Amino acid sequence: MKDHPATPHPPLPDYDDAERVARAERFRDHMSRRRTVRDYSDRPVPRAVVEAAILTAGGAPSGANHQPWFFAVIETAETRRRVREAAEAEERDFYATKAPQEWLNALAPLGTDPDKSFLETAPVLIAVFAQRRGGPRPGDHKKNYYVAESVGIATGLLIAALHDAGLATLTHTPAPMGFLSEICGRPDDEKPFLLLVAGHPTEDATVPIAALDKKPLDQIAAWV
Repeated sequence: MKDHPATPHPPLPDYDDAERVARAERFRDHMSRRRTVRDYSDRPVPRAVVEAAILTAGGAPSGANHQPWFFAVIETAETRRRVREAAEAEERDFYATKAPQEWLNALAPLGTDPDKSFLETAPVLIAVFAQRRGGPRPGDHKKNYYVAESVGIATGLLIAALHDAGLATLTHTPAPMGFLSEICGRPDDEKPFLLLVAGHPTEDATVPIAALDKKPLDQIAAWV
């Protein structure tokens, strides 16, 4: 006997095994076309697309269902300029003094550098924050659990939702990211998790060949 209120699980489609395999493979193929993009046009994205994608992320599983995330959508040109300037300052410091040579060697095939002009060009910037305290209801200030895991899952769903809407994405993680808290006006008990860039790639956008090198199944999974 359950000692908490519960509701029936919503019915799932009753696919046969062949249809399940086909759907899983179609989704795999669809998601395999997602690429990290650094060349964006300024073509706008309907706000409803971003709202739907964030609501998808907000349905992710989380520790104790506390939903320890917040998504700040950065819209104005002035705010985007501030984000770019702060991010580029951190990146210049990273490439010049912070990053060990081994890390720089690993990044070299991807062609990354301190230039983050896409932060002003791409139409969608979403700063993802992880909340140390909160809860499922407005005004809650409880300890959150499995915060990094929960926010990571939610961010994955957000990326998948934006890709499914036909948008390119990029995950940007300058270190430190405290400037995002200041620019977005977020409280001290939230920590910036990453900055997600999304939009339409330019017609001449390219992807580094090195980024296409994905591990095969036998290197990322085992049946035990």
